[in-house]
Amino acid sequence: MNIKKINLNHSFIFFLFCNIFSLILFKFSNFILSPLFCLFLILIIGVSHGSLDHVKGGKLLKIFKIENISLFYISYILLAVMVVTLWIFIPSILLIIFLLVASYHFGKEDTQFLHDYNSHFMGILYFLKGSLVIWAPLYFHFDETIAIFKLLLIDNENFYSSLSFIENNKLIDLGIILSSISSIILFIKKFNLKNFSIFFDYFSILILNYYLSPLVAFTAYFCFLHSVRHSITLIYELDNNNIKNGLLIFIKKAMPLTILTAIICLVGIYLLNFKYDFDNSIIKVIFIGLASLTFPHILLEYLLDKNEKQGT
Repeated sequence: MNIKKINLNHSFIFFLFCNIFSLILFKFSNFILSPLFCLFLILIIGVSHGSLDHVKGGKLLKIFKIENISLFYISYILLAVMVVTLWIFIPSILLIIFLLVASYHFGKEDTQFLHDYNSHFMGILYFLKGSLVIWAPLYFHFDETIAIFKLLLIDNENFYSSLSFIENNKLIDLGIILSSISSIILFIKKFNLKNFSIFFDYFSILILNYYLSPLVAFTAYFCFLHSVRHSITLIYELDNNNIKNGLLIFIKKAMPLTILTAIICLVGIYLLNFKYDFDNSIIKVIFIGLASLTFPHILLEYLLDKNEKQGT
C-alpha cells in the first residue's frame, strides 16, 4: 500500500472520528475535556511527530560535512528558547508570526504527499489551505478564541481592535472562502481519487470547530490528523516494506525527545503555577511551547529539503 492510499484511509477514518466524537461531546455538553487531558494528548501523540528532528538534524549536518551532532542540539534548543523569550517581550508580534508560519506548515505537511512539486503558487495554496485551522475557531467561537489569546500574554488593545475590525468586516468569512478555494484547486490539480483526502480534512476541521471549543478542536486536529499524518510519513520512510517494523523503529527513535519535551513542559507548568491558575498555565505551555518547537522544526525541514534537492 503506497503512502497516498494510506493517507486517504487516514483522512476518511479521521472524518468519521470527527463526526462521532464531536456529536458525543456535543450531546453530553456537561462533559468537558480539560486542558490537562489536551496537554496529555499533545505530549503523547502531537509532539512525537517532530521527535525525529535529531535524526533529520544528523542528515543536515552530514550535508554540511559537520560531524559534531551537539551543534544541532545547541542550535535547536537556542532557537526554541529565543522564541519563548521574544514571546515574553513582544507576544502580539510572535503570535501573528506563529499563526502565519503554522498556517503554511499545516497546509504543506497535510497535503504535499499528493503533489511532488513545489512552486510559489503551491506555497500560497498550502498557506491558504492551512489557514482554515486558524479561521475556523475565530468564525465559530470568536470570543473563546480571543480568551485564549489573552491567556497567551497578549495585552495589546491595538491587537484586539484589529481582530474586532476583522470580525466586523467579514474578513474571517473571506479567509474561509479563500481557504476553500485553495482546497478546491489542490483537489482538481492532477486529480485522482486519493485527492478526496483534501475534502475529508477540510470538513473534519469545520466539524471539529463547529461542535467543540477551540482548544479541544485544535487538540483533535493537531494530534489525530496533522501529527499522525506526519508520523505515518516518517514510519513509511523508515520501512516502506513493513509498516509494523517501521512503527516500532519510529517509537524507539521518538521516545527520547518526546520524554524530554514532556519533562520540560511539566517544569514549565510547575513554574507558571506560582503566578497563574493550573488550567491557564497548561494553555500557556501548550501554545507557547508548540510555537517554540514549531519554528526550529520548520526551519530544519526547510533547510533539509532545500539542500537535499540541491544535492540531487
